[in-house]
Amino acid sequence: MQLTSTLPFRGDVTRPSNSVVAILVLALLAPFALYFSTVKSFVEIWNSSETFAHGYIILPICLWLIWRRRANFALLPPTPYWPALIPLGFAGAAWLLGRLGDVQVVQQYAFACMLPITAWAVFGRRLAASLAFPLLFILAAVPFGEIFIAPLIDFTADFTIKALQMTGIPVLRNGTQFEIPTGSWSVVEACSGVRYLISSITIGLLYAYLTYRSTVRRAAFVLLSIVVPIIANGLRAYMIVIIGHTSGMKLAVGVDHIIYGWLFFGLVMFLMFWIGNFWREDESPDPQPAPITANGAQRATGARNFVAIVAATVVLSAIWPAFAAYRSSIVDPRPVQLAEPAITWAKAPAFSAWIPDYMKPDAGFNNTYSKGDGPRVALTMLYYRNQNKNKSVVSSVNHIAIEPNPYSTTRTGLRQENFNGKPFQIRETQVRQGNNFMLVWHWSWIDNRITANNYQGKLWQTEAKLAMRPDDGAAIMVSAPFGEHPDDAREAIRAFLNENMPAVDAALATTRSR
Repeated sequence: MQLTSTLPFRGDVTRPSNSVVAILVLALLAPFALYFSTVKSFVEIWNSSETFAHGYIILPICLWLIWRRRANFALLPPTPYWPALIPLGFAGAAWLLGRLGDVQVVQQYAFACMLPITAWAVFGRRLAASLAFPLLFILAAVPFGEIFIAPLIDFTADFTIKALQMTGIPVLRNGTQFEIPTGSWSVVEACSGVRYLISSITIGLLYAYLTYRSTVRRAAFVLLSIVVPIIANGLRAYMIVIIGHTSGMKLAVGVDHIIYGWLFFGLVMFLMFWIGNFWREDESPDPQPAPITANGAQRATGARNFVAIVAATVVLSAIWPAFAAYRSSIVDPRPVQLAEPAITWAKAPAFSAWIPDYMKPDAGFNNTYSKGDGPRVALTMLYYRNQNKNKSVVSSVNHIAIEPNPYSTTRTGLRQENFNGKPFQIRETQVRQGNNFMLVWHWSWIDNRITANNYQGKLWQTEAKLAMRPDDGAAIMVSAPFGEHPDDAREAIRAFLNENMPAVDAALATTRSR
């Protein structure tokens, strides 16, 4: 039997010259230098969070996947594709907006998108399309997923409690904390399963690309890699509670339950990949070579054309960090002199030592008030000027309360209120310390506007910086204790704000103008 090669005769193709290869490498490395601060932020998160430590291996995997298809560079010689500069410009603009708004994940995704778009511009449509997955897989390096922690915690708590009730075990629930006859449990961040989910999606994407050819099978397996770890984490939490319950709270109540969790996750992933292997498909065929010219060889693009496209990508990529550096040099030199609101209620002793877990502000204010013999209400104001990633009123690291501090959040959500006849949206959070409960209504004041929506707040902050206006912002929190009924605290806070909201607004406006 005679064996034949599926690749065309080597004389029929023209490999890129060394000078062209050097130019291509320069184009792909330029963004790392221009956006070094963003690259650094990737590494900092990879170092500090086990959830995203897999980011270190994403780029090597991308390079390995490209190396596996290195023949494509001979079959489909690189050809500059100028229209790709349009999406490259959009990616740069998105990075700038993320930088001005101090939204790190937007900067990171925009930077990650620049790499495959740059490759698209210098490789050309056909070559870039043949390497689409290896180029786009770099997006998996972005440390994104913390936004899913809260809903995953809620789902895990709901799943576990429902499973316990179906098993016949009585449960007393309070938010994400619950009690069963043998002890108390709490679903915290480490129990959310976000690590399992991110790991599963990353491995699932790679497995689907290497194992299947059809888009349907790949999409189905990726969907499976999303659903399975979420359900599996609920089962894991349930089994840990059952182990603790049946052992008299001697097993699965310490570090051993983390070990059980990873062993269970490993088993689930093994089964998922093992089952998925039954539907594997052969590797994708090699791409068709580019058209052959009259003299029998593919036409290679000259180095001069590559110099032009690379120069254009570098210049276009450099515009955005240059403007960001210019905007950062414009700061408000005035020290913050926080005006104290003219509150009509009398000052009273504090009912709690709680303080919000926020970035350190430029100035702060915290007092407790009461009216006659009525309930006490506390007002907290945190003021920020010249905001940046280390000092911002809206940030993912800002929390009303977070474990392992003495205070923990039991539930939170948006609430619509009316103060002095005007509609007003606030965010309501219930805080617990032992058997003591407290209700906190809080919102943000940014660019002389009020919002309880963090995304809207970031947009306003970005708008102010683009317009070269001051970016002052403040976090306002009004709290009150309650016993069995949070409505008691709501009535107290509502009465306080109906009388004193104008004084709070006036104090913020005065502080901004000083």
